[in-house]
Amino acid sequence: MGEAISLDVPGRVLSLAALRERARVNAPTRAEVGWATLSAVLLVISFPDFNLWPLAWVALVPLLSSIARRPRSSPAFISGLITGVPFFFGSCYWLTYAMVRYGGIPAPVAYLLLVPGAVVVGLFPALFCLLLARSIARWGAGAMLFAPFIWAASEWARLTLTGQLWNAIGYSQAYHPSLIQAARWGGVYAVGFLILSVNVALAYLFLQRSARALVCASLILLCTLAVVLGSHLQAASRAPQASSKPDAVVIALQPNVPMEPLQETSETEALIARHLSLSSEALPQWVRDGVTHNGGGLPLDSDWARVNSPQARADIPRVVVWPESPMNFMYAKDAEFREIVHGFTTKNHTAVLFNSLEPAPAGGAYNSAVLVNEEGRAVAQYDKIRLLPFGEYVPLPRWLPGVSLVPVMVGDFTPGAQYPLIPLGEARAGVFICFESAFPSIARRFADEGADVLVNISNDGYLGRTPVMRQHLANAVFRAVENARPVLRVTNTGITAYITGRGEVLDETAGFEPSVRIWTASRAAEGKTFYTKRGDLFVGICAALSLLIFVASLRKTSGMMRP
Repeated sequence: MGEAISLDVPGRVLSLAALRERARVNAPTRAEVGWATLSAVLLVISFPDFNLWPLAWVALVPLLSSIARRPRSSPAFISGLITGVPFFFGSCYWLTYAMVRYGGIPAPVAYLLLVPGAVVVGLFPALFCLLLARSIARWGAGAMLFAPFIWAASEWARLTLTGQLWNAIGYSQAYHPSLIQAARWGGVYAVGFLILSVNVALAYLFLQRSARALVCASLILLCTLAVVLGSHLQAASRAPQASSKPDAVVIALQPNVPMEPLQETSETEALIARHLSLSSEALPQWVRDGVTHNGGGLPLDSDWARVNSPQARADIPRVVVWPESPMNFMYAKDAEFREIVHGFTTKNHTAVLFNSLEPAPAGGAYNSAVLVNEEGRAVAQYDKIRLLPFGEYVPLPRWLPGVSLVPVMVGDFTPGAQYPLIPLGEARAGVFICFESAFPSIARRFADEGADVLVNISNDGYLGRTPVMRQHLANAVFRAVENARPVLRVTNTGITAYITGRGEVLDETAGFEPSVRIWTASRAAEGKTFYTKRGDLFVGICAALSLLIFVASLRKTSGMMRP
């Protein structure tokens, strides 16, 4: 029986045996699948809620070693998918929670709906593996040194093309401030670069197993250690000293508003009353006791409060901060709510910063943060710029058939465009809302415009008691370090916390219970960081170098390597 089959290849006829051989060469082996899967598992458990963060420094060793052993384009690309897709699926499985609980979607269907998104973001590790394989095929195992540059560029490309940087590898180290100070000059990408450098050193040593490889790996590890230590010492030397008189006292409210729709007016009234009572109970504490809930030991405030009178403390401007909430306050349209806020601010001589649905052009609505001052007047407003896909808008052209049938969990909002600074006494705050903490450019823009502190109001309640709580907090930690500005994170259901400019997470609340925290805010004692001033310059250089590597690999390997 003849085995010749005509293919759409001019002048060529391939037998079944040749086809099988070609498929074998261009598909990953069982061992390569196993190594790629192992890397995916190690990456997943490096992140919350597994919290095995040291594993990130070795998680990619199996994948890198596998690619270097057989640097062919197709197997490398597929191996990258085998690592990337399960990693994003396994670390972000909590996205199904809202689909199931609030969207009424059966759990198996919800998990299936998560697969396309995981595949899209999983393409970027796959492209990283593809380019690395081409580089090694052309220049040998030493080309593994390109991996940190290519990885950083792939994460930047992921944010640029998909709008998502969630669980970039650097975020795995968020709760260890001494390891992440490189973010002050290179953002989260610089921390990922260092993690990849360690992975490359270990993979190279594992492959070569020679004295030369030992020396090379040792040099890479020593350079990485030097950068980590140098960044840490530089940040420590610039740490602000205890200030004197604070510029404002911040009352951070975690009201624990339930996510289920409110059926009765009385339920809404009861939750507003909860906001007011928790705030009113906390306001006298600063004046009476002169202490904050910062845990002590770090310069959130100074001895000023303890040596001055209650009257002097009462003269410090106070700002009550309510989080993003599912209650949908509408300050501009709801006269009754305006009266409530006016009465509270004037009676307690305090400003209030809260989340509100505010009118937008063409009948739209902004997801806003509104500040009402001590006189009961609205004096500042920030409109959320980065909206949550399928939560606050449908990211599809409206002319597509059936788009109107796609459910939106919260609302259909209009994105804002301005970066106003919010006054906290004499200090100035940049306020960003919920998952805007995942966008380095938002916090950086506020810091560059002159923000002394950053305030993140958020609501993760609709995603339940899942790893999103600590993963989301990790984003805010990096925004603090990148800009050397404290982040006051105020949430509906947790985790509310004070994050110092060095990334220490202080005074965090438990999840899904009402809590109140009292902090202070002051004018920035430290200037702008390199990252604040220059932004993504470092990762831009990584991207430019990666592009040059790609072009060179095409020129040098054409005819030598088939994809």
